Amino acid sequence: MKPLEKYNPAVLFIYFLLLASLVMFAANPVMTMIAFVAMNSAAVVYAGNGLGRAYIFYAVIFVLTSLANPVFSHNGVTVLLVVNDNPITLEAVLYGVMTGFTILSVLLLFRVFSTLMTSDRLLYIFGRAFPKLGLLLSMTLRFVPLFGRQRRKIENTQKTLGLYKNENAIDTIKGKLSILSAMTTWGLENGIVTADSMSARGYGIKRSRTSFSMYRFERSDAFMLCAVLLSCGFIFLGIAIDKLKTDFYPRIELSEVSAYALISYVLYALIAFFPFVAKLAEREAQKKLFKESCDNSVNRERIEKRDSV
Repeated sequence: MKPLEKYNPAVLFIYFLLLASLVMFAANPVMTMIAFVAMNSAAVVYAGNGLGRAYIFYAVIFVLTSLANPVFSHNGVTVLLVVNDNPITLEAVLYGVMTGFTILSVLLLFRVFSTLMTSDRLLYIFGRAFPKLGLLLSMTLRFVPLFGRQRRKIENTQKTLGLYKNENAIDTIKGKLSILSAMTTWGLENGIVTADSMSARGYGIKRSRTSFSMYRFERSDAFMLCAVLLSCGFIFLGIAIDKLKTDFYPRIELSEVSAYALISYVLYALIAFFPFVAKLAEREAQKKLFKESCDNSVNRERIEKRDSV
């Protein structure tokens, strides 16, 4: 079992596309919780840097989403309380909570996606058929970390020069606006320079330009692609024929427990947890290999000492 990042970029893109579609459109509490736990696990092993601070932002989004639905939607038959003649129903609260978990799962999924789908992989997928789209996507993903580093540089420079003050709210706003202005100018200039550089190198000329890529479509990629397509197709069919449907309005009606639903949940869990499990398997294999190499080196030293004696 090889980790997810070692598969062909086209397989990775299709995997994330189908998984994101299932996370967003499968309005099923069981699948939502599976996706949330699986995406948390994948984000920890693939995009753990800065994840603690991101959880604060995610928590705010979850609270706002969970509270917004019962405030603006008053459907449902189970009334919990009445605020200004507006009923707060249990169905609306639970639907808001499920929507919050869905949004968090999508955010975590795209966090892993941005970590694995680097600019060269996007150029490999879209570079030949859609060169401008591939360049745009790769530049967008590349500029996200660059913007963060450039913002810190500008902010530190302004603080060193005494131009940035945060003594009160007005000074803080002025400082942030000046940083935003500098960042906007830098981003536009960098984008123009990158576009001119790629144009000068002949990027986008289909017939007279060749491209090199280290990625090859192997047998394991074909197996992975078939497994993902068949599993997601089976789950999408269950959603289409209402085998996995859960109704929240006017009352909560969970999907029936059937063999089709159980198989769908198992397949969905296997797909969602695959990045986490494959990464752990790779780490365990590396630890085992390192231990074996250490044991071999120790044994070699012992043999050499014995022979010298």
